[in-house]
Amino acid sequence: MHVDAMTVPQPLSKVADLARSTQAAGFSGLLFTETGRTAYLNAAVASQAAPGLELSTGVAVAFPRSPFVTAAAAWELQEATGGKFRLGLGTQVRTHVVRRYGMPFERPGPRLRDYVRAVKACFSAFRTGKLDHHGEFYDLDFITPQWSAGPIDAPDPKVDVAAVNPWMLRMAGEVADGVHVHPIGEVGYLKRHVLPNISAGAAKAGRSVADLAVIVPVLTIVGDSDEERSAERESVRASMAFYGSTPNYAFIWDEAGFEGTTARIREKQKAGDFTGMAAQVTDEHIARFATESTWDGLADALSAKYENLATRLVLYNALGSAERFERYGEVARRLRG
Repeated sequence: MHVDAMTVPQPLSKVADLARSTQAAGFSGLLFTETGRTAYLNAAVASQAAPGLELSTGVAVAFPRSPFVTAAAAWELQEATGGKFRLGLGTQVRTHVVRRYGMPFERPGPRLRDYVRAVKACFSAFRTGKLDHHGEFYDLDFITPQWSAGPIDAPDPKVDVAAVNPWMLRMAGEVADGVHVHPIGEVGYLKRHVLPNISAGAAKAGRSVADLAVIVPVLTIVGDSDEERSAERESVRASMAFYGSTPNYAFIWDEAGFEGTTARIREKQKAGDFTGMAAQVTDEHIARFATESTWDGLADALSAKYENLATRLVLYNALGSAERFERYGEVARRLRG
């Protein structure tokens, strides 16, 4: 099992040290989310600082960039890492795409499907000099040698997509190389929705589901005493409340036996009561959606929970003090075998 550390993009002056520390600690790779800073620039710096470290965007926002621009960035990162880069893409939500990026958001699922196919067509064009993609949303058919990145001595980058609902999961199985599961995707959700739907999508496309990566971020609460775990438990509670406020994720709570959780969180959110939002996430929620353990028991606990379900685990909250990061790295080494 591959085990990555997750980080938000850092100031570029800090990325090299983080990449080297991640590699030395024992992680498979480093996964960059995308917030106010770009994941691609962070990955570029990391590729030069820690050769051999696997790098991925988890996830970069697709629609603000043309498929060609995204493909070119991924191609260069694949070359820089010697074939150890994964391109993770997501739709984000309408408000961000329309009001922050100024881009269209109609029919985001079908648009992302066409986007992934267009990106892969660009990869082919860099090798062959022929660009020929005609989809529902993107038409790409012009490339000249000076505007092509050209062939590289590495396979095409893997393209993964973030997916939550069944349609998106089937689409991931059909056209992508892996799926980024949501941080509140608990084990029951993986069994009920993720694996069956990506399998159905793969079968529709005549592909093997064994070739698809299931990338699962895990919320962990770890320490050798309850006092040590207490602060991390509250941080996880706040994270779960933030994610749980999104209406599209409500069914995950409901099916896990916590009906109405999203509605209760949103009621507090609309009132500006952030403490009240977190209070809607009970210890029972945390027991189901997070993994709490001592340091010695964490690797076994994660293995028992995600074996045969995930191909890559992403430790969501591994970053912190240098000592804790190294201990999480020891857990990663054990999980990697």
